[in-house]
Amino acid sequence: QVQLVASGGGLVQAGGSLRLSCAASGSIFSINVMGWYRQAPGKQRELVATMPSGGSANYADSVKGRFTISRDNAKNTVHLQMNSLKPEDTAVYYCNAVVSVRVYYGTKVNDYWGQGTQVTVSS
Repeated sequence: QVQLVASGGGLVQAGGSLRLSCAASGSIFSINVMGWYRQAPGKQRELVATMPSGGSANYADSVKGRFTISRDNAKNTVHLQMNSLKPEDTAVYYCNAVVSVRVYYGTKVNDYWGQGTQVTVSS
């Protein structure tokens, strides 16, 4: 089993910054991708940013130039630095990890989600 624990959400004024962090723990063989998604009230969950192991970051167009994703592979953590926040960034942010876990016959790839952290940007 793998657990993702996210932290760092909160309330900030427009133009401000927040930093989200997420730590993965458990029976991890390797983490293929770590990233962040968000869901605003009445809307579907959407990709914010992802970073594959050893690859380049991928960002939603709406956050390019404002948000930066980073990973610490040794600590199984992912961070999201959010600058120049806008009211439309208000949402619950979810950490996601695509993880290879050990099973009796080898490894298996599973998708895991953190508990979600609220980000509220006031105008």
